[in-house]
Amino acid sequence: MTIYRIPEKPAALIFDIDGTLYTNAKYIKEQTDCQIRRFAETRGFDVKKARKMVKSYREEWAKLHGGKRLSLGNVLKDMGVPIAESIAWRKELLDPAPYLKIDKKLNAALARLAESYKLVCVTNNPVSVGRKTLTALGADPFFSGVIGLDTCGISKPDIKIFDLAAKQASVSVDSCISIGDRYDIDVAVPLEMGMGGILVDSVRDVYKLPDVLEIR
Repeated sequence: MTIYRIPEKPAALIFDIDGTLYTNAKYIKEQTDCQIRRFAETRGFDVKKARKMVKSYREEWAKLHGGKRLSLGNVLKDMGVPIAESIAWRKELLDPAPYLKIDKKLNAALARLAESYKLVCVTNNPVSVGRKTLTALGADPFFSGVIGLDTCGISKPDIKIFDLAAKQASVSVDSCISIGDRYDIDVAVPLEMGMGGILVDSVRDVYKLPDVLEIR
């Protein structure tokens, strides 16, 4: 866990979902690969070629942007796949149920956090997929809202997404902490906005958050 900033009086925690509220490399990989397979199918590419295209594009983009990472939704958008099409693919293809199960340690931590903060999720998946993931983990009751790719048609790390999360929580931007597993996607922009930021290595770090934030 890397703590970049904690506001003096935090009021809301903005959580990423995938790779943050659970750790499951197989499901994370499948989320990406199923979309690349659909991209190949709809565009008439060989799947291996499509995988190489996405990898090469990300590598070139990173070289031009100081090593930053680009979300898959934005990669596909740059390759001619409208966000609306990406949203439809994700709704159809992504199913967390076979990969995830109720996490009692996660829910115990979230229950403690929810006593002191408003909890909001921001995901680059559609809201329905985010909710399915939270339900599979048993975590849905602790979150007041989920902002997804279909909420406003843009994906993280766009500043509008994080601004919307603060508004949904009815708090000021500088009283929020953004928590996620990818610095460039989940933490960098919130820090620039004046939010707090915590980078987690796995869900085990989320288990520790109540103690990190000194919740009694």
